[in-house]
Amino acid sequence: MRVLMAQPRGFCAGVVRAIEIVERSLTKFGAPVYVRHEIVHNRHVVERLERLGAVFVENLDEIPDGATTIFSAHGVAQSIIDEAKSRGLPVLDATCPLVSKVHLQGKRYVARGRTLILIGHAGHPEVEGTMGQVGAPIHLVSTVEDVAELDLPEDTPVAYVTQTTLSVDDTRGVIGALQERFRDLEGPDTSDICYATQHRQLAVRELCEVVDLLLVVGSRNSSNSNRLREIGLERGLPSHLISDGSELDPAWLTGVKTVGLTAGASAPEELVLDVIKALRQHGKVEVEQMEGVRENIEFRLPAELSTPSPRKTTATSVR
Repeated sequence: MRVLMAQPRGFCAGVVRAIEIVERSLTKFGAPVYVRHEIVHNRHVVERLERLGAVFVENLDEIPDGATTIFSAHGVAQSIIDEAKSRGLPVLDATCPLVSKVHLQGKRYVARGRTLILIGHAGHPEVEGTMGQVGAPIHLVSTVEDVAELDLPEDTPVAYVTQTTLSVDDTRGVIGALQERFRDLEGPDTSDICYATQHRQLAVRELCEVVDLLLVVGSRNSSNSNRLREIGLERGLPSHLISDGSELDPAWLTGVKTVGLTAGASAPEELVLDVIKALRQHGKVEVEQMEGVRENIEFRLPAELSTPSPRKTTATSVR
């Protein structure tokens, strides 16, 4: 059986930064450190950090006074920031810089008198954080139908921003509907879309052209991982989201000659290798990697953690 691996896949720069913030905080301040919400949406990552001394909570009232506090990569509402300040909690913000950029864009649009529309999925922590950051009412839309139902006159000056785990392709239809609906519309340039989301989706589209089965390594609550699986399904390809090799179903491999393998932006490379190990239990496997974008982007850490840490998180290279 041939296993063809997407390039790029797995950890993006925002995820690497967020995990490293937790690791360096544990080294510098000692355990425990408290993280509001899962630092990234991956159970294996969260459990490893818990073993090192991180404590994950959903509410700030679960954090003792004076304890080192970290905000997750998804970002938080301004009310959460204000609550932490009022309690005097020492905070390290692991919000992905590309998410922070969306917050700033939204604030600028509102400051210019525009009604803001957010393209995203209700309930996602990034969406909740963005809606709580702008300081003005936001209209959330996910589909073309949602755009049609907006209770806004067509001459309303509006602007839109998007959830970072949605690609240009994901948002194209909704943006087109907004352009048809409103005469005065502004939005970010396509270059402002999260590079990692776009790169991983493009790689999977290419992968789907030459494989019989698509396996996506990632957690069920990872938006970008679910979207990678959906791309395979949209192309009529048997596609499965698995957290590690233990979830591989041998029945999926019947009649399959080439397996496509990728990973969501919050899935470590070690889990990809674990899936390959599981595949090898069912026969000889030849592993190849597709040509693709080589990402070398790094995001700066908070100044409090700028001293190099003995534990550095990086994506494991394929062997």
